[in-house]
Amino acid sequence: MIEAGKTSEKSPRLFTVDEFARELKITVACVRRWVLLRRISTVRVGRLVRVPASELERIVSDGFCPARQKGGS
Repeated sequence: MIEAGKTSEKSPRLFTVDEFARELKITVACVRRWVLLRRISTVRVGRLVRVPASELERIVSDGFCPARQKGGS
């Protein structure tokens, strides 16, 4: 059993839509649109929508574009 205020190592970190938007510095409307279009995975807890931290990591890694090397080929 999990005590109040403590998380299990097995349970992933879940962001609210507001927290997720704040982390990526985008609008809440953008996150809600991604949820509606199923561009990001979500976890529903009753009526509440939560976004796993793994989605944040996936979006950041998918959007990573290395800088070009100067003077290269």
